[in-house]
Amino acid sequence: MIGQYQHSIDAKGRLFIPAKFREELGETFYVTIGLDGCLSVYSDVKWATLTEKYEALPLSKARSMRALFANAAKCEPDAQGRILVPAKLRQYAALEKDVVITGASKCVELWNPERWQAIESVGLDPENLAAAMEELEF
Repeated sequence: MIGQYQHSIDAKGRLFIPAKFREELGETFYVTIGLDGCLSVYSDVKWATLTEKYEALPLSKARSMRALFANAAKCEPDAQGRILVPAKLRQYAALEKDVVITGASKCVELWNPERWQAIESVGLDPENLAAAMEELEF
């Protein structure tokens, strides 16, 4: 999943998910806490893979993933392509009105615009980009 969009959460906590992402995510998908203070959105297939990996972990390692599952919400877009983002998840990601919706290859991420700007500015720095590409052997 690739690309970047900006939409707003309405007064009821609903967020429009762009059609391109809805096509890739499918009819049902999962929203949960993500890295760096964003929310991650997974397709049914990716969520099943994540769950399988989690279930295969020894209990001592699985404990660190509790919050990911405890705070997950199963979502089905309404006729207008909106999902309800639970209040606790909106609070975690500081999503109040405007939201940046980004593709992150295996999932979609929902960002507070200020948090995203900080992440994106580091990623767009030519030296940081070159270092990351070198580290990943691109």
